[in-house]
Amino acid sequence: MKSLPTDPQSSMQRVRVGLTGLATVLLLIGVASAIFTSADNEEPVVAEGASKPDVVANMTDGVVTNTAAAPKDEPIAELGIAPRTAETPAPEITPYPIPEPK
Repeated sequence: MKSLPTDPQSSMQRVRVGLTGLATVLLLIGVASAIFTSADNEEPVVAEGASKPDVVANMTDGVVTNTAAAPKDEPIAELGIAPRTAETPAPEITPYPIPEPK
């Protein structure tokens, strides 16, 4: 396969277009980063008479349970797909009474 002869001016034109496109993409990324960074630095707006988020986050009903301390042996049962097996006791087997021979 033979390569076509290229004109030096068309090669420079392609390089200029490529670099211009790359610079445009980098500029757009920089502008988007500046916008998102400035949006993260703003203080939250609190309406007059609204509840305070820091107070509401610390409110409990007085009973605090630590669910992370409980072992999670049965993840399928926690999802409700299968019944729990560890918490249900095994049924007691009682044999049928055998009648006494007469």
